[in-house]
Amino acid sequence: AAARAAARNLAGLYGEGNYWIELQDHLLPDSHGLCTELASLADELGVGVVATNNVHYAERDGHRLQDVLTCIRHNTTLDASAGLRRPNSECYLKAAEEMATLFAWRPDALSNTLEIAASCTVELGFSHQRHPRYPLPSGHSARSYLHRLCLDGALLKYGGLRPDVLTGLRNELGVIHTLGLENFFIVVWDIMSYARAHNIPAQGRGSAADSIVAYVLGITRVDPIRHNLLFERFLNEERVGTPDIDIDVSTNHREELIGYVYEKYGQEHTAMVATIITYRARSAVRDVGKALGFPPDVLDVVAKSFGAYDHADRLRDEISALLGAVPPEGLPWGQLLEMCERVSGFPRHLSIHVGGMLITEGPLVDVVPLEHATAPGRVVTQYDKDDVEDVGLIKIDLLGLRTLSLIHDVLNEIEHTSGARPDLDLLPEDDERVYDMLCRADCIGVFQVESRAQSQTLPKLLPRSLDDLVVEVAIIRPGPLQGNMVHPYLRRRQGLEPVEYLHPSLAPILGETLGVCIFQEQVMKIATDVAGFRPGEADLFRRAMGSHRSRDEMDRIRDRFLAGAMENGLSRPQAEELFGQLAGFAAFGFCKSHAAAFARTTYETAWLKLYHPAPFYVALLNNQPMGFYSPEVLLGDARRHGVRTLRVDINRSQGRCTVEDGHVRLGYRYVKDLGARAIARLEAEREHGPYPSFAVFCARTRLDRDAVESLIFAGAFDEFRTPRRKLLWELNRLPPADSFFSDGRPALVPSEEPDLRPMSAYEQVAEEYGLMGLSPAHQLLEFHRRALDREDVTTAEELRDKFSGSVRVAGMVVCRQQPPTAKGHVFLTLEDETGLVNVILRPKVYERYRSYVRRSPLLIIEGKLETDNRVQSVLATTVLPWQELPSSAPNTPRDVARSPRG
Repeated sequence: AAARAAARNLAGLYGEGNYWIELQDHLLPDSHGLCTELASLADELGVGVVATNNVHYAERDGHRLQDVLTCIRHNTTLDASAGLRRPNSECYLKAAEEMATLFAWRPDALSNTLEIAASCTVELGFSHQRHPRYPLPSGHSARSYLHRLCLDGALLKYGGLRPDVLTGLRNELGVIHTLGLENFFIVVWDIMSYARAHNIPAQGRGSAADSIVAYVLGITRVDPIRHNLLFERFLNEERVGTPDIDIDVSTNHREELIGYVYEKYGQEHTAMVATIITYRARSAVRDVGKALGFPPDVLDVVAKSFGAYDHADRLRDEISALLGAVPPEGLPWGQLLEMCERVSGFPRHLSIHVGGMLITEGPLVDVVPLEHATAPGRVVTQYDKDDVEDVGLIKIDLLGLRTLSLIHDVLNEIEHTSGARPDLDLLPEDDERVYDMLCRADCIGVFQVESRAQSQTLPKLLPRSLDDLVVEVAIIRPGPLQGNMVHPYLRRRQGLEPVEYLHPSLAPILGETLGVCIFQEQVMKIATDVAGFRPGEADLFRRAMGSHRSRDEMDRIRDRFLAGAMENGLSRPQAEELFGQLAGFAAFGFCKSHAAAFARTTYETAWLKLYHPAPFYVALLNNQPMGFYSPEVLLGDARRHGVRTLRVDINRSQGRCTVEDGHVRLGYRYVKDLGARAIARLEAEREHGPYPSFAVFCARTRLDRDAVESLIFAGAFDEFRTPRRKLLWELNRLPPADSFFSDGRPALVPSEEPDLRPMSAYEQVAEEYGLMGLSPAHQLLEFHRRALDREDVTTAEELRDKFSGSVRVAGMVVCRQQPPTAKGHVFLTLEDETGLVNVILRPKVYERYRSYVRRSPLLIIEGKLETDNRVQSVLATTVLPWQELPSSAPNTPRDVARSPRG
């Protein structure tokens, strides 16, 4: 009766011809009977029936994976989920023949599916909602106001209205008007103006740096005229899709800027863009393994053998290495492998895009699906960045960049100590000392060039200008490496092969990169200048030559390109060869404007490291995690640059690291078990005066024992000249924090003091590493150097005096890399007390020593030293874990003066 009443009500609401009753037959005991009753009800009411199958997986075999995903969703296991899983395997996408057999008794249920499908038309076009209306000054349209802003900005940036600037602005503003983007540029200008007014480091990057308009509005910091950039790579009248302006913002200030956008344009019109997090090896192992009932400790070991971004295609090899044999195909390992491989790449959950913001003229709820974010007052779209572009909306990316936080902190410290704040926009680009430092690959902490690959390229490229840095930033990327651009360029740079051009018309375009096509803008310039394409056509040409190619489209473009090139003087064989080269390069080329924006920041961070090392290292430590290296490696680099690291001190340290007499004073934030509240209490209480003794410190701060114990092991009380073990004894004699006398004196528990042996230097350093991941006084290998010397292990410093030959090196593993472009090679960076050593493992060597390489924190490497144009690497033949070094008690460092961190 209730079903009949509900159906009658719905039929009346939707009207004749707009309401059907759904039939599903999953071959369960009551399925057919239910279908016949529903069909009878439809006939009684005079409405149609339609057959569906409640599809949850594409093919029948998908039911097992669907069961696992159901368990993951409900946080349970297969054994405990009988009531949650589908009872059989019938919920798949059935062929028409199968559905016809199931519903042979009611063929109209199938024919109605076509009628319903034909009547459904949906268009999700929201381009009219693309951007909000900025409140314009009286008497101005968006077009006139943007012109006014650009002219004012040009006077400021160029010191006058030069003819080339005016010509460029006229061209760009015409394209912007044709595309109706004036309001969009004004909104971005407004956001950047707020950032500048409130001392928030922010700068545009990406293809937006190709634009003079973006430069004079203060959106980007790279002069496109100076760097010969191409506006059409950013915008053109034939461009399909929305413009892309990425704004890098200091990570420490990003929330403030996002808050301004919400406040200015309203929560109804502003939202963060979603991103879809997909399954990778580590998350697949944990989620699938839990659903299959694997013990948590087993899953933990397997999951930790993968990096955060590793895919599940290597899961079988890793499990084989862990088990010492190929895993069996049956239960349980075979099922785990199969399910993890099948779930790899599946969506796992929605998250917030690293920077994407959507701002619309109309209310967002009318345009996109929304959900509340965890942060109060924040809203997130359920569309990701591709969905947003597909429906014609424009997003603005406000991306957190810790390097900008670092620069901001360094400049603040310089201003605090000297009274003058360097203006990086006025920084000369030709400082020889900066380039000398980069040519030595002295680049730890320097933006974009500190990686192993970059540091090995710098001594070969030998940059002497900002233009050289633009190339350096661009070529060490997966695309240029896969496209075989790197080695030809470097060989020509070093004079090892001649600079040649297929045709003289290419020289003006490829001259800056020595005849090698590296930048996407170069592909477009060849299309316009050599093949006669229109600028918009050239951008479409670049896109069509990219990774997603249509054969028909390629054939059409090829004919057009060959005809145009031959009209401009190339022979047919030359035109065909040039097209073939571009087809190989275009999919891998890098955006020059993006490289130029990054290269500017590379130069600035190198300049700060060279001339202001102490503030630079302090800022690096305060903005971790960032870059490639751990704080321990940063301290070693600081030491090699004459900057000592001073240990945590109860009367001198702050929460953050600070500059003290030109050196680094470690902050409380590096001490384990000290949270923000404890640090705030330490600092607030010290405002009443320094702590004269350990006991008084405990009485005044009343921190819990774990926190005080951590401070002891960190050496924070060393100024009291009391051995650390004795301090631990005193701590254990103290009563609970709430038992102190009202005058602040602690009531000591009476006991006889034992004869405590002071901790050795090695024991102190070992505790410091366990507590903070570093030691301000020593590097761990100093204590093993005598034993290493006996085994002919060469230090990183000694290695620099060698050129070739067999060597043994040892160190802490500070970086492991297995890039997809390396064809199975693995790259390690080891650190000893004197520096860093680069190690290369060929695929067979890596497979032989995989477990050591992936899990041992300290390694001994035997191999062959290779030197290529001042770049050294050890080609490994044998890998030994630290435990296989002949046993030797740790020695006192043979030369503590070499490690002046304390």
